[in-house]
Amino acid sequence: MNTFKRKSLYAALAGVSALGATGAAQAVNVNPDGLGQVLLYPYYTVRSDSAGNAYNTLLTVVNTTSSSKAVKVRFLEGKNSREVLDFNLFLSPYDVWSAALKASSTGGTLLLTVDKSCTLPQIPAAGVEFKTTLFTDGGGTGLDRTREGYFEMIEMGSIITGSTTDVNVTHVSGVPPGCSSLSDTQANLDTQAPTGGLMGSLSLLNVTQGSDYTADPTVLDSFFVNPGFASLPNNYGNAGTIFPDLTTVKPKTSVVFNNGSVVMTTWPQPIIAPPPGVAVDPVSAVLMHDNVLNEWVTRTDLNAATDWVITMPTKRYYIGNGSGTPPRLFQRNFVNGTVGACDDVTLNIFDREERTTTTQLDFSPPSVTPTNSICWEANVITFNAKVTSPVTSNVFGSTNAANIPVPGSFPVAEGWLKLGFPVVGTAHFLGGGATTTFSSVTATTTTSAAATYFGLPTIGFAVQSFANNTMTVGTSTVLSNYGGNWQHKFTRNIQ
Repeated sequence: MNTFKRKSLYAALAGVSALGATGAAQAVNVNPDGLGQVLLYPYYTVRSDSAGNAYNTLLTVVNTTSSSKAVKVRFLEGKNSREVLDFNLFLSPYDVWSAALKASSTGGTLLLTVDKSCTLPQIPAAGVEFKTTLFTDGGGTGLDRTREGYFEMIEMGSIITGSTTDVNVTHVSGVPPGCSSLSDTQANLDTQAPTGGLMGSLSLLNVTQGSDYTADPTVLDSFFVNPGFASLPNNYGNAGTIFPDLTTVKPKTSVVFNNGSVVMTTWPQPIIAPPPGVAVDPVSAVLMHDNVLNEWVTRTDLNAATDWVITMPTKRYYIGNGSGTPPRLFQRNFVNGTVGACDDVTLNIFDREERTTTTQLDFSPPSVTPTNSICWEANVITFNAKVTSPVTSNVFGSTNAANIPVPGSFPVAEGWLKLGFPVVGTAHFLGGGATTTFSSVTATTTTSAAATYFGLPTIGFAVQSFANNTMTVGTSTVLSNYGGNWQHKFTRNIQ
């Protein structure tokens, strides 16, 4: 192991020790190793690209442990995070569950699976269509709204070995014997506290176009730690209920690694009339970023296109419906399916030779709000799209899109962008309670009565596509489609 790696490891271990091993182990965190209790998948789509080629979304979740698991699976549409489907999934030891999303014949989204793992309710062979029951927020009631969004999987607990539920869901010669005998009542009795060990994958497949963009979920660990109360042995919620969701994080403590420091914050939870979002604050804290950074390319000689996905998995807990301002963190409430719930952003664009624009970079066409803003819960930022209203993104064909026109002064259309969340009134920062910080630079531990986390809770990735019709093979010119994808990079600001 080289010196740099040893120093980083020692600093991390010292930070955990300084914060208190028990406290740090009982605080929600983003696990960089990709294993944990909660999987936040940043995007799904069954839309078609600009050429009419349809996307399917393929997904997996893997139980890497020797215990059976009960998992809540929840899909949310991308405009205002209205739930479109949820169910309970049961994974036997070392099990993988896989499924696919495709456009339905009725204009919505269909979930299909041939996987043998048990679910409550059971998924029919013909699949199950996403629902519009909760589209009562003014954002539109049609099935088209279900065609893009994001999804989450939350471990509700490990199932007691040898229990009735464990026997029913554990595969025998590849098939669980008792899926039809499952019940929420029995499963709740047979489920203990979560122990983590879940991982997953996401694939956005466009067969006709010849592309496949993949992404990893953001993984939260120590999301639910049993405090030892007999009345709260697990995080189980019956099929068809909204719980567990991201508000069920317990205890209300977060740990993040920030610029060489380990920061642990306990989040206040007022009992009487708490403002919106309070229960989910620890999750927001570990996802808070004040800037999103990634690369872009729009070279016409390669028919190149770039889309960024920026998803805000906790936004729905803070904002309301209708005009006005939420009490904290986010800037505007959800007005309707045209206006959305907009948060102002700053845009700093560069090409690969450090050139930047000398004038304010603006989204096109102009948004309803007078400044640059992103307005949905699963946003797609596209580059040099055709100027239409509403904008449709270049790669995914997203209608939850905002377009950045690349400056014509750039000799070559490729570079990078920093998208920031400036403080506006009471928006784009989150105040926490008692905070302990260990600095690996000074090897000191400090405590304070409060801390402020700046930015917004975000996850996501970028994709680039290329259609090269100038490639020569032998004496023939052939068309070659290819592309790639990259996780976003972020900055944090905690004071």
